[in-house]
Amino acid sequence: MTDSPLLSLPSPAVIALIGAPGAGRHTFAARHFQPSQVLSGDFSLELRGRLARGEPTVIDAPLTRPDERRLVLEAARAHDLPAAAVVLDLPRTVLEERAVRLGRDPGSVLPEFAELRRTLGGLQKEGFRPVYVLRSVAEIDAAQVVYVPLAPDRLDLHGPFDFIGDVHGCLPELLDLLDRLGYVITGSAVMPPAGRTAVFLGDLTDRGPDSAGVLRLVMGMVASGAALCVPGNHDEKLARALDGKAVKAVHGLDLTLEQLDAAGEAFKAGVRAFIGKLPSHLVLDGGRVVVAHAGLPERYQGRVSGRVRSFTLYGDVDGTYDALGLPVRRDWAAGYTGEAIVVYGHTPVAAPVWVNRTVDIDTGCAFGGALTALRYPELNFFSVPARQQYVPPPRPLPLLGPGTGTPELR
Repeated sequence: MTDSPLLSLPSPAVIALIGAPGAGRHTFAARHFQPSQVLSGDFSLELRGRLARGEPTVIDAPLTRPDERRLVLEAARAHDLPAAAVVLDLPRTVLEERAVRLGRDPGSVLPEFAELRRTLGGLQKEGFRPVYVLRSVAEIDAAQVVYVPLAPDRLDLHGPFDFIGDVHGCLPELLDLLDRLGYVITGSAVMPPAGRTAVFLGDLTDRGPDSAGVLRLVMGMVASGAALCVPGNHDEKLARALDGKAVKAVHGLDLTLEQLDAAGEAFKAGVRAFIGKLPSHLVLDGGRVVVAHAGLPERYQGRVSGRVRSFTLYGDVDGTYDALGLPVRRDWAAGYTGEAIVVYGHTPVAAPVWVNRTVDIDTGCAFGGALTALRYPELNFFSVPARQQYVPPPRPLPLLGPGTGTPELR
């Protein structure tokens, strides 16, 4: 008896159905995928159109050579979507027997079979993830396919939500804000108001007095289902430091690392695992609202790639720095025309600022400003003042700018 291989495939994505002639690609595609999802023949132009629209797509072609597969991978990367591979790697004798039954030269299967066997081990290095290899007729017949939404896809969560801006180690203010929002804190347990979920916008650490305490609280809330969280650039840098990478322990990271050292190795390992599992951003409430630390244009929403993750962490930067040594950030929100509301932080402002359908709620708590939450779908702000200025801001927090107020919701 053959166990049923379970193929967990990301969606949306491009799925390369790879196999030499006679491997049964067409039959497998017909059994597991909708006809509208499957492309064959000269698929390149239609593939890019489908990926631009975020539609799951299956390529039914031999793809036994790396140069053929490169076209698929380049299209996936261009549209910030994953490429998965399902390989039907039947024995040569089976392929030859099938060729004979169809009246073909059995030797005709050898070139494609040999090339696939030669390059099969390099599929992950090429960029395919995941890679599933089915090596017998029984495995192919028993295989089951399930689709797994990409990490940012939480369309199923409808809220209501409490989006919380950059905490930066300000545990006293976080406790004040949660209390004002109606969260009941008993020891290490946090009970949200009925039906509500807190959503942290990243940059949990550095600058403020108790980054370890903030991490402990937020990690507990996420574990209990009381909260969701996306990473900020400070959290990402902390993760690199915990991995032993060479990073500059500045902007409060030195104090954070001291606090984590004092908390012990088990807590440090838990922090590293927690940050590593965070999605780059979240698409919530059927796509009506997007959460990303530094914001996110419409073209990247719901997609996954290094380029998308970099934007969510750092914003629209080009690698240049201003006179104060700070990264120059282009104003991506000024040209935003997406339907989803985008809630973000990263760039501290004196008060929340709406620009188009985006809102920046990082009100510079560690710099002596405030810690702010946005309640959704009500779109009401709640803020608590910083108890003190923990570090001076590199420049004065910007005053209210164009678009301050509430958005014109359609």
